[in-house]
Amino acid sequence: MTTPAAPRRAPVLPLRYLLRRICGTLVLLFVLSCAVFTLLQLAPGDPARTLLGPRSATPEALAAVRAEHHLDDPFVSQYLRWIGDALRFDLGTSLRTGEDVSAAIGARLGLTAQLVGLGFAVALVLGIPGGIVSGLRARRATDRVLQGLGVVALSTPVFAGALVLIYVFALMLGWFPAYGPGDGGASDRLQHLVLPALALGLAVTAVLLKLTRTTVVAELGRDHVVFARARGVPRSTVLRYVLRGTLVPVLTSAALVLAYLLAGTVMVEEVFALPGLGSLLVSSITFRDLPLVQAEALLVAGLVCLVTLVTDLLLPFADPRLRTTVAPRRRTGPLGNETAA
Repeated sequence: MTTPAAPRRAPVLPLRYLLRRICGTLVLLFVLSCAVFTLLQLAPGDPARTLLGPRSATPEALAAVRAEHHLDDPFVSQYLRWIGDALRFDLGTSLRTGEDVSAAIGARLGLTAQLVGLGFAVALVLGIPGGIVSGLRARRATDRVLQGLGVVALSTPVFAGALVLIYVFALMLGWFPAYGPGDGGASDRLQHLVLPALALGLAVTAVLLKLTRTTVVAELGRDHVVFARARGVPRSTVLRYVLRGTLVPVLTSAALVLAYLLAGTVMVEEVFALPGLGSLLVSSITFRDLPLVQAEALLVAGLVCLVTLVTDLLLPFADPRLRTTVAPRRRTGPLGNETAA
């Protein structure tokens, strides 16, 4: 009589591992917030003089503006006030327009998120399959062609690639609009974002392609894969072994690419005249609008840290071998029983 197998439980990460990762992310965010605030405070220029202009910048007007926005307060007081308001989701008001910073960012966040999502999809669709094919056909003609295309994509500046896409697909062929976010429904918005997403995604496709190819080549040389191929295991099964081994490195690389895209939309939005966070950041830096610049920099840093944290928490679920490294160590007690370290 056979004993029924116990039901398989879903893997659960140890609480200590979760707390360590979350605390590390919070410490990193604190350090980044200090760096952002310090560097912007040390930047040349006077926000009050920029706000008033050269004609209205009398000593009395400058003093009034500095008092209104607490620009003459000590450095530590300004930072504590700023970070305290940020924790309450109060990012202040724009020095240039008087608009609430949270509202200004929220109005443009959706467009940037759509652009980043489409660009990330382009990078995944082109980079990962291309890297797998290149790795499986290593040192052959297909591999050389794919790597050559990747080098061209990686060497081309984002603005240059964007201009080429506009000239070919917007001006010559007329398939897509050349600029703007569109004023229609979802289909019109998608049509306006195709070229910007291609320009953004192609800039990082080569990174995913190269990393995926390297991982596939390394997996093909592992003992269990070589043994499986020598024993005549079906090619589809061997490919499944290889792809399973590449999951963690590719997932980590994809997270790094996504973090880069979150911070790399400035040039694409400027070329395609998209009113997103990138163009807002450029105008804010031009007019030294400190509340907007600080808020955007903190937002981007927070999103990058969030992507990294989520990736760290997902990796043990993607590869069971990593669960042994995050599980609490066991030690033998005085009576021979095991206790958690």
